[in-house]
Amino acid sequence: MTLADLERELSYGDAPESPKPVLEWLDRHGRVFGHWIAGTWVHEGPIFTTSDPSTNQELAKVHAADAMVVNQAVAAAQEALTGWQALSGFDRGRYLYAIGRLVQKHSRLLAVLESLDNGKPIRESRDLDVPLVARHFTHHAGWAQLLESEHPDFEPVGVCGQIIPWNFPLLMLAWKIAPALACGNTVVLKPAELTPLTAVAFAEICEEAGLPLGVVNIVQGGGETGRLIVDHAGIQKVAFTGSTEVGREIRRRTAGSKKTLSLELGGKSPYIVFPDADIDSAVEGLVDAIWFNQGQVCCAGSRLLVQEGIAARFHTKLKARMQKLRVGSPLDKAIDIGAIVSPEQRCRIEELIETGAREGGEVWRSSVDLPTGGCFLAPTLITGVSPSSTVAQQEIFGPVLVSMTFRTPDEAVELANNTAYGLAASVWSQDIDTALDISKRLHAGTVWINSTNLFDAASGFGGYKESGFGREGGREGLFAYLKPRPRTLEPDTDSSARRPAIDRTLKLFVGGKQVRPDSGYSEEVEGYAVPVGNRKDIRNAVESASAAAKPWAAKSGHERSQILQFLGENLIQRRDSFAAAPTEVDRAAEEAFFWAAWADKYDGLVHSTPGKFVTLAMNEPYGVTAIVADGGGSLVGLIRTTCAALAMGNTVVMVPSRDRPLPAFDLVQVMEISDIPSGCWNLVSGPTAELAEQLAQHEGVDAMWCFESSVAEVVENQSAGNLKPTWVADHVGWPASVFLRQATRVKNIWVPYGA
Repeated sequence: MTLADLERELSYGDAPESPKPVLEWLDRHGRVFGHWIAGTWVHEGPIFTTSDPSTNQELAKVHAADAMVVNQAVAAAQEALTGWQALSGFDRGRYLYAIGRLVQKHSRLLAVLESLDNGKPIRESRDLDVPLVARHFTHHAGWAQLLESEHPDFEPVGVCGQIIPWNFPLLMLAWKIAPALACGNTVVLKPAELTPLTAVAFAEICEEAGLPLGVVNIVQGGGETGRLIVDHAGIQKVAFTGSTEVGREIRRRTAGSKKTLSLELGGKSPYIVFPDADIDSAVEGLVDAIWFNQGQVCCAGSRLLVQEGIAARFHTKLKARMQKLRVGSPLDKAIDIGAIVSPEQRCRIEELIETGAREGGEVWRSSVDLPTGGCFLAPTLITGVSPSSTVAQQEIFGPVLVSMTFRTPDEAVELANNTAYGLAASVWSQDIDTALDISKRLHAGTVWINSTNLFDAASGFGGYKESGFGREGGREGLFAYLKPRPRTLEPDTDSSARRPAIDRTLKLFVGGKQVRPDSGYSEEVEGYAVPVGNRKDIRNAVESASAAAKPWAAKSGHERSQILQFLGENLIQRRDSFAAAPTEVDRAAEEAFFWAAWADKYDGLVHSTPGKFVTLAMNEPYGVTAIVADGGGSLVGLIRTTCAALAMGNTVVMVPSRDRPLPAFDLVQVMEISDIPSGCWNLVSGPTAELAEQLAQHEGVDAMWCFESSVAEVVENQSAGNLKPTWVADHVGWPASVFLRQATRVKNIWVPYGA
């Protein structure tokens, strides 16, 4: 046999990581675990088991928290809150830094324990997960110290209930606990029922770091324990990572509770390959995109979109690479793909593969030898599917790639955005103009250019659409755990002191025109016949705002600024004809100029992430924003909310105060003579609760603000349909920074550089 023959035949041998330290750790605990509350282990509640998915053998027994245990954990967090907030940022940072160092110290134990409990390859848990856990704590240690100087108008939200999934148990824990503690909150965290063990190890690290008792509390259990946390009156903030279905339920359960909410949910991320891409690099990147962590990644590149002209060559290379992937024991350092987390999850994946075949897809699996006795699946490719097929739309959450082709860049964008999800995307092209243009047009919270699955504590992560809302990591992730400090509002000038000089007929304002309500009805308010809008009027207004959304967002900040300045000028010119007093009109004009100033100044960031990447954090408008005005109906409040949304590139459907609608109709007169494009601002008056509910239910509304407390619960509950972000507030006197963040969402684009 020649040397060349030997090189071709060379195969990897076993390179097992010893589980001995972890098994000894399990034995020291008697292989029975409870809840860590105020620094004490509590063994209460029914027992469930956790198993090694590569062997299906039991690892340990765990107590599930009942209502009594959850009450105890929340009480401990509440008791610890005052003392933790009283510490200086420097002192909180020292604790976080100590935790980060201890994660590094115990990295081998944590990595092996994670792989045993979850089934992921030891190379991934050792080289990616655990180092990033330490990074999150050390990064947020710095934010703890800088918080007061950088965000002086904000304070912690309070006790945070955090619920994490089974695919990245320790990493998701760090994503949630580190920023919460840095901002001065205390925590009750529930790990996934399938993967509870690294949370126990983390509790011991907190103990070793001397973290004050009750600042972090860990309770174990399944869905019922999660519901107890979500529903608990002592929780001020809920952070959840998991399925979209459960996210909807949480949105409904927290509606009207005044709890803040962040959701990181499912995904069906596109992986777009243009003909000028480095094909070999794109194939290798695809291995990380879909077969990393067995495809059990919310942002996995599970939808391959490859240009038609190179599809055959790309699929040939991809299949050859798939044949080389090694599936085996998670503790073997020579394998690429470990075990699926549970038999139930494996069955679900197989059912979806069968569905794809029934719907006309061509299923191809690598011929790798699978170990027996565990939950293993071969890497799978499904081609020939339609964009509407089940496997192209539903999250499979396994080592299964679905491939489709496109012809033009526009078609690629249309296919990529043809999903209810919007978590992440990858774009492969050697033309940076193409890559950046496509990245800007994708509906996704993170876009990787010529790369994939890159994460860092300095860069925020989160979704669009039904992938949830809120961000974790980076500067933008801090605001999930902060709230504005209480402010004293300036009293509204009494608008009843004046009335319009000329009587007129009041109409709705839709698509840049005054229109009669579909119902034909009006109601008398303050001596005027105010039109009563209905569902059809809401539909027309949303359609008008949707049509205007893309061109309005495409305008430069400078253009939007000039338009809002002209609006302010027109307010001043017509000040004597308003129902509001002249002083209130002057304040409203000042608001218009204020937001005009922000229109071209609310810049994004370039995050400092490791490696050769320029990570662009771009602020993008949501699109159609529905606004329910506060009951006071002041002109200043109407202008503040309207102009804040418009300045950032959103279009607006406004529901005015039912009791004091006249300032809104005065504003209509100004909108008609200003340069606001048709459809950018729409007004539908009538019964507030009914109109708010219809807007919250509407799939065409991308975000919703509600300043009327009487309908807040309805808005939050009904918004769960398409999981639109909602901002419920009891007044409009918030700092400008809050309006700017509520009017935008952050897209992080990772751009590699270097020879």
